Amino acid sequence: MPYIQFTEEQKQQANNTELADFLQMRGEKLERAGREYKLIYTDGGGKHDSITLSGNRWFDHKNQTGGGAIKFMQYFYGMNFVDAVQSLLGYSVEPQQHSPPHKAETAAKKKEFELPEANEDMHRVYAYLIKQRYISPEIITHFARAHTLYEDKAHHNAVFVGLDENATPRQASKRSTFTYGNSFRITVEGSDTRYSFSHFGTSDKLYVFEAPIDMLSFITLYPDNWQEHSYIALNGVYENPLLQALETHDSLHKICICTDNDEGGIDGYERLRDILTDKGYTDIQRCAPECKDFNETLKAMNGAEALPAVPHFRKNKYHEITEDLRELSFNPYGFMNELRKAYRSGDTDFMTELAVTGSVFYLQQAGYNSDFKGLCAKLRKEYRAYADKGRIGQKRRDMSHIFKAVESDFRQTARTREQSVQTAKLLYQLADSAIRVTVEECCQEQEQSEEQAEEAEAVMVL
Repeated sequence: MPYIQFTEEQKQQANNTELADFLQMRGEKLERAGREYKLIYTDGGGKHDSITLSGNRWFDHKNQTGGGAIKFMQYFYGMNFVDAVQSLLGYSVEPQQHSPPHKAETAAKKKEFELPEANEDMHRVYAYLIKQRYISPEIITHFARAHTLYEDKAHHNAVFVGLDENATPRQASKRSTFTYGNSFRITVEGSDTRYSFSHFGTSDKLYVFEAPIDMLSFITLYPDNWQEHSYIALNGVYENPLLQALETHDSLHKICICTDNDEGGIDGYERLRDILTDKGYTDIQRCAPECKDFNETLKAMNGAEALPAVPHFRKNKYHEITEDLRELSFNPYGFMNELRKAYRSGDTDFMTELAVTGSVFYLQQAGYNSDFKGLCAKLRKEYRAYADKGRIGQKRRDMSHIFKAVESDFRQTARTREQSVQTAKLLYQLADSAIRVTVEECCQEQEQSEEQAEEAEAVMVL
């Protein structure tokens, strides 16, 4: 195939494609998962739903990879760059096969699930978990006796086993026990990802973790009557093991999500909470570690160097902006002119304040007991950073579309109650969209500052 030179605008347009709409047009099956979509597909290895979509972004929770629309076409359909861009731009819209070529090949080679051969002892696993991870020996012994934790013979990795309802091993993940050098975590080939390392007790409370070592660390930190409760490690923030556990243990009603205290963990908590809420669960709590995760917290308690918690810059910035908004005086006759000036000048802060003020006014006109601070609180409550991953260009286009809808709405002369509510909703959406643009600009500045700091540090080393 001859090389095609795409313009930067064409590449950006292709990469900003709304994936859910694009895939539905091509006959792919999608399901709602909180604020995202799950892609449901089948290949030689069975049915899969580990890929989630939000705007032009996607993430495969099983393989821990993701990116934009172009990378999705390459990853899922096995396309080269040219075919991916052409398809996204609409030059080539033939339906693609549902089973990705590279996934089908993988499935053909896929082995049946088989646990790694066990070593005769667990000396290295005990040494690693106790000396490096500070986990209680009694906790390790409990899971060793339950045959859900052991040491493999080939490489002396720690193997964490997931059992099904009949106590049959269905999943396993390996964690290296090397003290120095590169460590790794990997899921054993053929694993059923509906199951994972866990413990089920008799109470109605379930604690949810990203990784087995986080789970063991939490139990070490809070050992009193721990066996009464239930615990599960998701190997990331993939929801399938959690949903399977809840389906097969209907006594579990109180869910405490203990994901990491960093951007990924906070996003994971909010995403899992939304999925569980959609499933009808109401008693969902967040149990955040003081450090980055519960093992880092355990390290700190034992005097070892530990990684600190990492603030969620995007979410915190959105909240900061809404908390600093000022209520303006409202003049219905000059309002649209002021809003138009703010939009054309790119003053998203002022535009946000105008939009929230206007939304409150029209809600009150419709008979609702609304106020400025209450609407700002609603913006914070409804914001989901995990679903706000689009690029700045797409966010500006989204804001432009909403602004045009507001302009069209304000051409009405007389307003019914329903029309006032609709105007309030549009202004609320405009405020949210303008804040997202401001947040994205701040995120870009933050990234540039970090890159410059890294470059300066590299120069100093040289």
